[in-house]
Amino acid sequence: MMNYDMANSPADVPELLPAQPFRGEAIAGKLLLFIVVVLMCIGIVVVYSSGAGWAEKKFANPQYFLWRQLTFASLGLGVIFVVGHIDYHLLRKVSKLFLFLSIVALAMLLLLKLFGVIHGAARWFGVGLLKFQASDLAKYAIILHFSRMLADKRSHIRDLHTGYYPMLILLMTVVILVALEPNFSTSSLIALIGFTLMFIGGVRVKYLLATAAALIPIAGVFAIAAPYRMARLIGFVGGENELSYQVRQALIGLGNGGLFGLGLGASKQRELYLPLSYNDFVFVVIGEEYGFIGALVLLLLFAGLFACGIIIAKHAPDLYGRYVATGVTFAIVLYAFINIAVASHLMPTTGVALPFISYGGTALLFNSLGIGMLVSISRYRKKEEIARRAEAMLGSKGGAS
Repeated sequence: MMNYDMANSPADVPELLPAQPFRGEAIAGKLLLFIVVVLMCIGIVVVYSSGAGWAEKKFANPQYFLWRQLTFASLGLGVIFVVGHIDYHLLRKVSKLFLFLSIVALAMLLLLKLFGVIHGAARWFGVGLLKFQASDLAKYAIILHFSRMLADKRSHIRDLHTGYYPMLILLMTVVILVALEPNFSTSSLIALIGFTLMFIGGVRVKYLLATAAALIPIAGVFAIAAPYRMARLIGFVGGENELSYQVRQALIGLGNGGLFGLGLGASKQRELYLPLSYNDFVFVVIGEEYGFIGALVLLLLFAGLFACGIIIAKHAPDLYGRYVATGVTFAIVLYAFINIAVASHLMPTTGVALPFISYGGTALLFNSLGIGMLVSISRYRKKEEIARRAEAMLGSKGGAS
């Protein structure tokens, strides 16, 4: 069995990785689907439990969030099924178009804000049920197109001018546009995803470190420039403001849960004490109603999702599939980690949703798109293995005759 060190120079590695039968990958694909379905079911139950009071107050219908979450979860499963049965190489062909459309959408939002059509944060593109956050599209566009560039440029990816600069320019374009919405937390996460892919793809570490050294001070100044971001930092370190109230309520909720929790629907903090209990702080409700054990089970589910994604990435049939699987897995688990860290008061408030669980339709659909890509990569390898076995059987029969 041939080993492939992803940190080695891509110039020494062929585009198609050696085909090897691996039964664990088939198990990983099925386990991944099971984990995602379980996460969606948890999301439906917890969103209803945590959002009923808010839905009653805002929409005079306690089941408002329940039916919307159930609808989008069903649509998400449909997205996984459809994308999972499509050859993921088709996404490679349209990756440049996806990235172009995401940049156009982000730029249009800023123009609409500039001309006073949009007031406040310019994050949502479209109307009605077709409304989505442009940053969600940009995140997956970066993953798809960077995977393509890393696979195509493997012979000179370590070169500064032809390998690194083109990718850096594209990434910074997206990051700056998202930051100007303003959405500093999401722009930072997209930057982290992009740099992680470049590191895995073989970009020289000294280039990445030099860029980080230049960007971190700029990001720090940008983070404290806006009053609301400064308020988040003050609330995190213990200052008294509205956000520190959220932090206290979150910690009270997690403490109330104890080891086994208060039981389904018994959360105290959800009753209008904890803002966005069905979205940004949904983990608090899980910890309060299901206790430390329930929170631990959720962490294990995301750990299992990470393991399945890495197995699929490791045994992908080509470099493009490997990078896509790695990028998607890292993005989903990174968002989960940030959300849980914020709810546990390990990080300042960011407004990052918990994948597949927090209330929100389009984010769930985009994450379902990512899971569909992982399923497609695992299924493609399975199809290749079946075809090789069929050829081997035909060859043996031909030799026997």
